[in-house]
Amino acid sequence: MTESEFHRAVDEVLRRIESAVENHEALDVDLESGILTIGCPGDTKVIVNRQAPNREIWVAARSGGFHFAARDGAWRDTRSGAELFASLSAILAAQAGAKVDFD
Repeated sequence: MTESEFHRAVDEVLRRIESAVENHEALDVDLESGILTIGCPGDTKVIVNRQAPNREIWVAARSGGFHFAARDGAWRDTRSGAELFASLSAILAAQAGAKVDFD
């Protein structure tokens, strides 16, 4: 994946997350300069951003930090192999008690 392809792919992922979260009444979402911040109840946050040198998407949450790389047509956790959107759904359910559908 070239750098340009990486940036286009990540922009698409960030827009998809923003779109799914923006109408959820328990969550706030802000996408600025390629960093997506999801504000959760209890004044906690989930941060999703790109790491261009590694060609990864990083997610920081109360439960930890996760790195996702493009593999087999999906963004997969570099440790567990879990898919990004499924992981983010689980993170938001645990951290915010929010059910977010990314489909």
